[in-house]
Amino acid sequence: MLFFVARRLFTAFITILVVVILAGVLIHVVPGDPITAMMAQSGSADAEDIARLTAQYGLDQPIWKQALLYVGNALQGDLGNTIRGGEPVAELLLDRLPNTIALAVAGLGTALVLGIPMGFIAAVNRGRAADFAVMLIAILGVSIPGFWMGLTFIQVFSLHLGWFPVAGTSARNIVLPALTLGVVHSALVARMTRSALVDILNEDYIRTARARGLRERQVLLVHAMRPAMISVVTVVGLVFAHLLGGQVITENVFSWNGIGRLAIQAMLQRDYPLVQGFIVIFATSIVLVTTMLDLLYGLLDPRVRRR
Repeated sequence: MLFFVARRLFTAFITILVVVILAGVLIHVVPGDPITAMMAQSGSADAEDIARLTAQYGLDQPIWKQALLYVGNALQGDLGNTIRGGEPVAELLLDRLPNTIALAVAGLGTALVLGIPMGFIAAVNRGRAADFAVMLIAILGVSIPGFWMGLTFIQVFSLHLGWFPVAGTSARNIVLPALTLGVVHSALVARMTRSALVDILNEDYIRTARARGLRERQVLLVHAMRPAMISVVTVVGLVFAHLLGGQVITENVFSWNGIGRLAIQAMLQRDYPLVQGFIVIFATSIVLVTTMLDLLYGLLDPRVRRR
């Protein structure tokens, strides 16, 4: 087990290091000179200012030296300063990160509350009308764009019914974006729950439990549902990781002050240090979540430790 944990942690560290290196050279793959582009957008493109900013951000140094400098600073928690305002990038992103995590957790909770019962109903009624209806809903959930669903929820629950605010960052504001994310991702949870449960219901020990006279409710909830949760755990980790980065559009639709909305603003303003910092923070969060998932999966299923 210790070797399994050490190997997963080492892999996570290497992955984060590669991401930081790629983020360090990201500014060089952008077409044109980023400093000139930023200054031109502000309408004050002066040769002296361009030269000063180029030297300030080290863009006059060789690429390998800039990459090493960025990696060294990032490993110490320094992601540089924003172009507009000169605020520390790491501090700015970490201030917004709790809002993003809160929305991701709320969206994941909604997906589980909706998806697991749907998958359970579909598996128990395999081949019947209920199974067909649940899978149809799941397909629709995957197919409908999240931004369109979010705008529909705003139109219905905010503008017409007046139940929730249109935008903002508060306890009431989180309901509609969490519902938007949850409905979209509940389809994946429902399909995985159904698939895992159908496979387990065909196992010999399930038939043995029924032959012993156990009640059907006990067979389904104790002997079938519990082992099916191992597969669902995998989906939970993947959904949560996707929510951390995939809610950029949702944050902008609902004006939720997370790192996704901040990243969009940085891209529009060509604030490259902030964009680089977003990539590092986002990728690090994903790596940490997937690593924790691997460790949890290894605890639930000893066979994973030998891979």
